[in-house]
Amino acid sequence: MPKKENERVLVFLLRFGAILTGSAFFTLFIPETTMASIHENLGLGTFPASPLTNYLTRSLSVMYAFHGGLLFVLSTNVRRFKPVVLFVGWATAVLGVTLLAIDLRAPMPGWWVFAEGPWVFAIGLVIAWLSRRIEPSP
Repeated sequence: MPKKENERVLVFLLRFGAILTGSAFFTLFIPETTMASIHENLGLGTFPASPLTNYLTRSLSVMYAFHGGLLFVLSTNVRRFKPVVLFVGWATAVLGVTLLAIDLRAPMPGWWVFAEGPWVFAIGLVIAWLSRRIEPSP
């Protein structure tokens, strides 16, 4: 893949990730009753309503939103931020493996396990690989 194409694909992946994870910001405002309904409609059983569950779901949403913002900023100049992009790629791959282990231990439904950890791992590897193939800023 030509160098310019590597950079274009990397920017696309970072911005795609920014949109996906950044959109979690909006879930901060979902009422707990709606969260419970979504939880049950996904086949995850009765929603365990408690202050801790409310805190954890909203904290995770804001962390995802933060991550999305970081990915977007990195996508604005992948050459300048190459070391951070490389770190994010490898950290994302490790996150994918960790999510897979958590999902299996939880135990989450098979469709969830397949849709989360393996894809996060693969995207992290692609980001790391592409970032290694671009020239840093002088």
